[in-house]
Amino acid sequence: MARRPRRARRDDEARFLASYDASRFERPSVAVDVALLSAAEGALWTVLLRRSEHPHRGRYALPGGFVGIREPLDVAAARVLARKSRAEGVFLEQLYTFGDPGRDPRTRVISVAYVGLVNRARLLAASAGTDELIHARLDVPWEGETGGPVEARSSDGTTLALAFDHADILGMAVKRIRGKLDYAPIGFQLLPARFTLFELQQVHETILARPLNKDSFRRRMLASGQLEATGESQRDVDHRPAELYRFTRRSAI
Repeated sequence: MARRPRRARRDDEARFLASYDASRFERPSVAVDVALLSAAEGALWTVLLRRSEHPHRGRYALPGGFVGIREPLDVAAARVLARKSRAEGVFLEQLYTFGDPGRDPRTRVISVAYVGLVNRARLLAASAGTDELIHARLDVPWEGETGGPVEARSSDGTTLALAFDHADILGMAVKRIRGKLDYAPIGFQLLPARFTLFELQQVHETILARPLNKDSFRRRMLASGQLEATGESQRDVDHRPAELYRFTRRSAI
């Protein structure tokens, strides 16, 4: 049987779309939530906002918001992060889609979560000068890539009540970066441009929440192709200056 001309098929589709009634089907709302992570003082940290409105008023939430009807997801994630945490130009990776029907008591809200890595100074800058933002330490109660919710604590050790399923989102973010440590230069965003192997080891130990053998870590990192020596050493230190390295490529988380 002969196929209909392409123009006729296009006209048929145009008529179908013109008469299509989207209100025939219930439509969930779509949101984005962003987990910013940094590593310092032997712990992972993130930025949270204290909710001033219901639902979950008084609890702490990740920077997030609803997606515009014609807005790409990546653009929405960058927008809400900049507006709510003042962090701009952060490389974000789509993490996971959280769609439990009861995750938001207002209506059916599907959240596309993102993860981004920043150094400690940038994370502190995002939470400085405002009472709405808090720099929170993460407590991960599981080992390796087991996965599951995590707890967030304030600087004085107080446990923070998290809104919605954001404990699960943060847990998924930790699981993601732990899983990528062996093949991606995760420390790119968490360290200065030049760093020592000891500083890199501290980042890995913080993410994994366990100590690593110094010699085997050094051999593995130097053989990975991720690093190159800068030809420079530390300055103004009260010990033997260590050699400085840099990453050969940017991390994609």
